[in-house]
Parts: sequence; C-alpha cells; structure tokens
Amino acid sequence: MSAIADRPGSAIDIEALRKRLAHGGEMWRSLDEIAGAADFRRFVEAEFPAIAERLPAKPNRRTLLKLMGASLSLAGLAACSRAENIVPYVRQPEILVPGKPVYYATTLSSDGFGIGAIVESHEGRPTKIEGNPDHPASRGATDAVMQAAVLTLFDPDRSRTPLKDGQPASYGDFLKTMTGLVSRWTASQGQGGALLVEATTSPTLAAQLDALRTRYPRLKLYRHDPLAMPAAMEASRALFGSALTPIYRFDRADAIVSLDADFLGEGPGRLAYARDFAARRRVRDPSDRMSRLYAVESTPTITGAAADHRLAIKPSDVEAVAAGLNAALTGQTGASGSIDQALMTVLVDDLKAAGRDALVIAGAQQSAFVHAVALAASAKLGALGNTVELIEAPDALHVDGDLEAMCQAIGHEAIDTVVALGANPLHTAPAGLDVRKAFSSLKLLVHHGLYRDETAFLAHWHVPATHELESWSDIRAYDGSTSLVQPLIKPLYDGKSAHQLLAVLGGGFEADPLSLIRQHWTQLDDDAWRKALRDGVMADSAAKPVSVTVPPDLAGLKSAAKAGNGIDIRFVADPWLRDGRFANASWLQELPRPLTKIVWGNAALVSPATAKRLKIGNGEVVNVASNGADVDAPAWIVPGHPDETITLSFGFGRKVGSVAALSQGYDAFHLRRGSEWFATGAAIAPRKNSMRVITTQHHQAMEGRAIVRHASLDAFRQNPDFVRKNAPPAPTESLYPDWPYDQEAWAMAIDLSACIGCMACVSACQAENNIAPVGPEECERGHEMHWLRVDRYYAGPLDAPDTFFQPVPCMHCEKAPCEVVCPVNATVHTHDGLNAQVYNRCIGTRYCSQNCPYKVRRFNFLDHQSFDKDDAGPEQGAHNPNVSIRSRGVMEKCTYCVQRISAKRIQAQIENRDIADGEVVTACQQACPTQAITFGDRNKKDAKVVREKSAPQNYALLEELNTRPRTTYLGKISNPNGKLAKPGEATDG
Repeated sequence: MSAIADRPGSAIDIEALRKRLAHGGEMWRSLDEIAGAADFRRFVEAEFPAIAERLPAKPNRRTLLKLMGASLSLAGLAACSRAENIVPYVRQPEILVPGKPVYYATTLSSDGFGIGAIVESHEGRPTKIEGNPDHPASRGATDAVMQAAVLTLFDPDRSRTPLKDGQPASYGDFLKTMTGLVSRWTASQGQGGALLVEATTSPTLAAQLDALRTRYPRLKLYRHDPLAMPAAMEASRALFGSALTPIYRFDRADAIVSLDADFLGEGPGRLAYARDFAARRRVRDPSDRMSRLYAVESTPTITGAAADHRLAIKPSDVEAVAAGLNAALTGQTGASGSIDQALMTVLVDDLKAAGRDALVIAGAQQSAFVHAVALAASAKLGALGNTVELIEAPDALHVDGDLEAMCQAIGHEAIDTVVALGANPLHTAPAGLDVRKAFSSLKLLVHHGLYRDETAFLAHWHVPATHELESWSDIRAYDGSTSLVQPLIKPLYDGKSAHQLLAVLGGGFEADPLSLIRQHWTQLDDDAWRKALRDGVMADSAAKPVSVTVPPDLAGLKSAAKAGNGIDIRFVADPWLRDGRFANASWLQELPRPLTKIVWGNAALVSPATAKRLKIGNGEVVNVASNGADVDAPAWIVPGHPDETITLSFGFGRKVGSVAALSQGYDAFHLRRGSEWFATGAAIAPRKNSMRVITTQHHQAMEGRAIVRHASLDAFRQNPDFVRKNAPPAPTESLYPDWPYDQEAWAMAIDLSACIGCMACVSACQAENNIAPVGPEECERGHEMHWLRVDRYYAGPLDAPDTFFQPVPCMHCEKAPCEVVCPVNATVHTHDGLNAQVYNRCIGTRYCSQNCPYKVRRFNFLDHQSFDKDDAGPEQGAHNPNVSIRSRGVMEKCTYCVQRISAKRIQAQIENRDIADGEVVTACQQACPTQAITFGDRNKKDAKVVREKSAPQNYALLEELNTRPRTTYLGKISNPNGKLAKPGEATDG
C-alpha cells in the first residue's frame, strides 16, 4: 500500500513492536497494521481505499492505452488491422466441434528445463494452460509463469517482422545475408564467428550445435544464462569427476535440512518437490506422521515459511553453518557458525534418527562447498540413493566460455560475428562488463528473440522468434525425462524457431520446423511419435541414477574466508518476471509476490533491526553501493529478514515494452558481478526522498478476527479439534431461509498445512475467468480485480515470526449477507448452492461488497477490456470464450468456476448419469502443486470434500457470523521439535 510508503512522516517504532510481539499469540499481516498507524487505519476503513483523499482522476491516456494492450484490450489498435468478415469452414475438421475445446499435450520451458502442460484450445486458439498429470515435473500442477504463456503468445508488443538496422525487412533479405555468412564461414571454418545461447536442455538443439561445430571447427560457442546456478555441477566435478545434478525425494524424507534452498519456489523441480513435500505432511488423524523441515536461509522464502524451524542468517554465514553441520555429523570438533548450538544438536539428532530417510539439500545459489557438505551428509546418513539421487546433468553443454569470455574475444578481434539466440545480454550482463561497447564493434550481430529488446535494438539483424506455443521442439525435465514441444497455433508473425535459425547457419535455408525435430528422433516410428505427442512425455526417458562415493575430505573443497564488515547483498530472481524476460506480462506484474505482496515494482528488502539502525522506513530510498557500482532503491521492511543483509531482485528496471515501462523499480544487474548470487562488503546510505511501493498486503483486512488457526503436531494429538479453542461458537438459528438441494451442493475445503503461498491458484483463476489487470495506479487505490487472494499472516516475534498463508475465494455462504441487500436481485442463490452474480442486472450499488465480511468482491471501476469488434486484434485471443467479459460498473467475484460445473453437468446429462466425484475441478484446484484445495459435491457422502470437511481440524472462517460458508479450512499443523518448541503452540489468529 503505497499510501503509507508515500508518507515518510509516519515512521514505525520498531523497538516498541518488538516488545509487543515478544509475548506471542498475536497474528498480524504487516508492520503498519500491528503498529496501528493512522495511515493504515485510514486505508482499511474505506471500502475502496484512498477515495476519501483523492478524487477519481482521469487515467493518463498513454498509461491506459498501454495497460489495456497488455490486458487484452486496446493497445493493438495501431498495429492490428480492423476486423474483417470471415467465412465458415468449407470442410470442417473432424475433431473440431464449435464451442467444444480440444486439449493438447506440450511442454513449456522454465529456465531451460521442461515442465509438462496440457493446453486448452478453442477453434485453434490456445486459451488456458494446465499441468500434465503424466509429466514428472508438473504432476498436473502449474505456476504463474506457465499460466501467463497464453498472454505472452498474444502480446501485441511481440516482434512482428525481421529488422535490418532497426528497419523492417523481409525474411528473404535476411537469408541473403546468411548465405554470405555461410559462404564465409565455410571458407574460414567459422573463423571469427560465435554463437551466444541461453540455458537449454533440448536434445535436438544440442545436436545442431554439435553439427555446426563439426562443420565450422573454429566457430565458438558461448553461453549466457543470467540465472545460472553452476555450484552443484562444480561440486560434482570436484567430488566425482563428472557433471551430475541431485534429484530429491521428499516423499521419502522424515527429516529435512535446507541450507538456503528454496526448493518450493525455485528450480525446475519445484512443482514436483512441492507435491511430494506436502504429501508427507498431510495430517487427518492424530496417529498420522509428518516430516520435519529445518530451514537455514539468507532471505525470506516460501520454503522458509513452510519450515518447522527457521533460522535467518547472512548469506556469507551459510558456509560456516554447513561446516558446522559437517563437523557435527563426522564427529569433528568445530563451530556451528551462526546457528545456535542447541538447534544444531537437535537438528543433527533428528538427521541421525532419520538415517537413510534424512535429506540435506543445498541452495542452488550456494557455493560448491555447501553442495559438497550436503552430499557428504547424505552419504554419511545413508540417504544417498534413497532421498538423494544423482543423475547426469540434463543441461550440460560444452561451451567455450561465458559472456565475459566472449566480450574479451571480441575486444581481441578474435570474433567479428555473433548470433545471439534468445539471450538479452544488454539487460542481463553483469556489472562492469561493457557489452554495448563490445557488440558495437562487431561486423555482424544477429539477434533472435520474442521481443525487440535492448539487444535487438543494437543488432544489425533482428529475427522474430516463435513462441513456445507456436514451436516444434524437444526439452528435458529436471529428472532428465524428455518431452516434445508441439505448436498449438501457426506462428502469428511468421517467427522462426531456434532450430530453424541454426539450420540456416548450417546451409538449410528451407528447413521445416517439424522435420528438424523428427530427424533427431529417427528411432521413433510413427506410432511411437504420436504416443510421445499424446502423452506429453517419452516413456522411460528419465535419467538413471548414478552410483557415486563421496571422498572423505570433500575433495579439498573449503569454505571461503570470513568476509569483512559491511552489508551482505542477496540477489534473487523475481518469482514471476525472472530475469526480466516476462516484464511485459501484465498478469505477472500485478500478481502479488508471496511474502511482500508487492506489485508493479520491486524494493530492497531489509530486516526491522537494519531499518532501525539506518533510520529508514517503508518506501524511503536507499543507495546500495558495491564493487564500484550503486543503485537507488526503495526500502521495504520484512519481518524475519536476516540482519545486515539486503535482498535485491532481478527482473525490473526495463523500459522496453509498453507494460514493462509502466512498472517501477531498480535494475539489480547493475550491482551484480559475474554470476554471483550474493556480495559482501556493501554499503547502504539513506537518501532524503521516498519512492512509491505498491503492495496489496493491507487490502481486504478482516480486523484481527480469528482467521488462521494453527497448532503443532503434538498439540493436535492432544486436542484434535484445536480449531475450536477460544473461537466463538457458531449460531444454530438464522432468520435467513434454508435452501433445499435436490441435486448437487458444491463445497470446497482448503488445507492450510499444504498451502505454500505460491500464488498458482490466483494466476490460474485470472487466466480462466478473463480477469483484467488494472495497472499500478488502480492497484495503489486497492482496486485490483483478482477474485482470489492469498493472505499472508505473521505470528510471533518481529525478528523471527512464523508465517502463514490463507487463500480466500468467495465463501459461497448458505446464509449469504450479500444476497439480501442487492436491490436488483443481481446476487442470487443457485439451486446447487452458489452465490451467483448476474452481471447484466448489476447496477453497481456495491451494497453486496459492504455487506460481505470476507472482502471477496471486486468492483469494476473502469472499462479495462474492450467490447468493440472493430478493435479486435490478436490480444483478444487469450480470452476464455466460456466466461463473459465484464464491463465497467459491475461487481465481480469467484464463481467456483461455474462454467466448468455447467460443462460437466451437460456431459453427465447427455450420458444419463450423475456427476462423478472429482469430475468438476476448479481452476485454482487444478493449478495447486500441493493439492491444498478440494472441491466437490457435499451431498455425496463418500466425496473427498466430505472427508476433508470431516477432519477434526476443519473450521469455517468467521463462522460466528452465521453465514455458513461452503468454503472451509483445515487448520495448519506444523511439526516443531519438542525440545525447541515454544509453549502454547495451539493458537488461533
């Protein structure tokens, strides 16, 4: 909420808050809330914050046009032709039934690795991404970036034509240039030429690169991956002599120790890991068991939030903790680093008790020494081969160096031609490396990418790339499984795939995209090929575990020397924008970050103690200096953040792209040296100005009532219905009428123990229900339109609080207070128990919103989406045709995905049967990687949702109000070690 951040005068007394929270038991969402700041009270007391202080200003036309272009409305006007009359099929394809979607399996890329997807297509138009349940990396789940794939496909800012020196040109002219290049490279064996590639696991692409290097022996290959995390492979090379990567089996683990590893939020295996982790912690009966997670981390993450014990330390201290763990497991004498000795003793005892079912995982950004310690610990415990397996690295690629090595070669005039495939080094290059100067000296720079980005502006030739939903390719998953990538739509702008461009460099000017992939997979006959396409993954293609023996001395790997005084910088990739490649996706810009709830920008995260020492508050600008470079960034105080550490995120600071230019923030690449993920010895100097930071963490506040209820496993065993403790009793009588349900009675249960706050449900809801992004100004006023939110709560001391997440959709109340106050009967109760919203009746009184205690309704203040058919362009293609597009002045809310319910009801009626349990799956439920959401018909006594609601820890939100919601929650259960647990674990928020 920038309304607070914009007012530097409203300082927060950190010491007073620390004393207040030291006693525990109080649950809070933000520092402003717990401090009772006047600005916070003013914000939450208005239903639509800041209206009392600001008259509704007319949106800046330039801003509105940019935003609407990204929110699938008006920005395509200048680039798209007017809609023309179309004719029906002369001969309709057999598989196509108008109005009935078709589903195809494909694979989407995540930092170079594959995650299986099922794509819904309407008359040849992809509209929705779901996870492929048969793919090992997705297990049927998705994340926010995957959901936004259809948005980036139809992005009107995509590159539309080849450019020669910045001017439109034909692809034929480009091929003429390439003909000359191929002739020159053939004569010189590739002398002076270089390819710059990103992270990739594509077997076909790797084979093409090998073929080019065979054809042109002097051709150089460089790799630039700004989010590369090479430490695991460095450790495996030192320990085993080959590039191996670990695969973790959380479904087998009883005791887990994370050394700065965000395995739930980062990495190509995050969806699978989240599923397995949650499965081992699903408790329904007091006799059930749970795994236990100890997390040592250098910046707050959703993995740390899920931990039973969490320790926040400086990034430079993680190696010392790893050394202490190694010493404790091997019986050596050694300090435990920054970790409390009692915690280290209990932690090691738990690991030893678990034995081969223990799991020690090192953070991907951590050093080779930390990775070596983790592998050695697994070997010592007997877990290597059980909870930890090693496979050949799927992304291993023999290259001649990185971006810095290439720039040096250019400076020495050893390279005069560069072909960059997808990489954008002018934005993501490390500090101190003048890529612009190096590239400006080239005779020929060819850039291949989805957008005309910073590097494309400098290139002699820019070739539009195909989107991954327009491409043929192949890719490997985190476990080595191979999948095919198949197009869902013909390239909208005649883009070319990386395979086609590499074929051109090899002299194949007319290469067919499909034939390039088929040529690599000659061992697959037509039947096997079709099966691989249909299944979305090749059978038995996962890499086989490699047997290894860990050297007793860690192969000589040592921890780095203790850094000097100063601030540590912890670099992180933005969870949605990554290195900035998705900065033009408005869905991702507006999706709140899991812990800070910041949207449309980034901030420098600091701890309360560091903020107190520096005398800075939220939104106040600080100058962060390191290694001769500096950036200005707004500060944001995060409870539980390690002291004397500042977290900076990549992905922002871009000005190329209409949506990216709307966001505010700094570019952390200006401070980064090489491929480092943390830096020591930085300096922070407060400025005298403030900067807008927009966060949704104060929106829809529910005034401190009993919201999240939680207990330890031991407390649950002693009192299984702990959720009733200190909770007001639910009334048994009501003046509202009872509703009969002769058919279905839909209901939902959400397991707070399984929810990790990853926001996949929110992004899936937006994609499914055509929810428009509203832009930074409207978000600042509290006008975001998401039908589902995930509240983040803290409990406990200010410097080390427990963190809780709670998804809040519409409760679909039996005694709905919204229904009785609508003067035009726009809010009605359906025959199957939904609180339906009839949009064409709504006149915008907002009485229903005022009467909703759960704050789950969203009012559409502006026309964020166009209805004029003459304005139609490709950006309209991402809309779900089964959900209406709402206009200005109506109230919107969660509908339990009523369009999905209707589709299954119609199918069941055609087949003369009842709707089967589990047949209707809501968008949020389908996307959730931990299966925290259960939906079904509560009239079916054997339905899974009925079993969930019969669990002893099931409770309704604000049930004392007698609204009798259909959506209920299972209280969060954690598993702290009794020797370290705090008294009074069973509490309610």
